[in-house]
Amino acid sequence: MASEITIRVDIQSHVTPSLPYSVWTVGVTDNPTRRRGEHGNPNVWYQWNADTEQIARNVEAYFIAKGMNGGPGGAGRANYVYIF
Repeated sequence: MASEITIRVDIQSHVTPSLPYSVWTVGVTDNPTRRRGEHGNPNVWYQWNADTEQIARNVEAYFIAKGMNGGPGGAGRANYVYIF
């Protein structure tokens, strides 16, 4: 499980000039395997198990505000954050 700062730093490491915020999608889920399939099994997929659901939702909101694709939501105990 990971803290908010750990997840933010890790996600930030994947954002580069050639892969800016706008090419990434961020989301939260309680079942990353199912959710990845719902997104069409993208080749590039990263996920983190947040310490709490609130941390996962905070990270999602933070990166949406930075320009990543996605929207608030995610059903169940959405304690996983993912990007692709």
